[in-house]
Amino acid sequence: MKSKIVILLVLLSFILSISIINCKGSIESKITSDTIANNCGKKYAKAWSGQDTEAYSKIFTSNGSLKVDNEKPVVGRDAISKVAQSYITAFPDMIVALDSLVKTTKGIEFYWTLTGTNIGPKGTGKKVNISGFEVWKLDNNGLIKEPIGSFDTN
Repeated sequence: MKSKIVILLVLLSFILSISIINCKGSIESKITSDTIANNCGKKYAKAWSGQDTEAYSKIFTSNGSLKVDNEKPVVGRDAISKVAQSYITAFPDMIVALDSLVKTTKGIEFYWTLTGTNIGPKGTGKKVNISGFEVWKLDNNGLIKEPIGSFDTN
């Protein structure tokens, strides 16, 4: 009887060990995926706020694309840097805040708020407070392939 209990305890320990390993693996996968998205969101906001077009463009895949409003999409990091520079020139004091990140079946939804003053060349001098969001599809390295977004222009 005692040997049956020992065998049963060993078997239960083994099953529990396998369950813990499997659970830990799936938790680590979720943490890794969430961490990648969170890091991307923080880098994105920091690059805009720091007016660092190179850092911003490096958040994208090398052949990533960016489409703003009704403009034709630009492809590649150099072109993405130029688009970012146009906004930085128009709003040299801009701050972009990461409001939240939401994981959906469509991708990562990045909600943001931009504050700044349009004091660049031909600027209006008006302060802005714009909220928007983008849906990101990330590659395996956590880089953005193509953001799809919208923002409140009021």
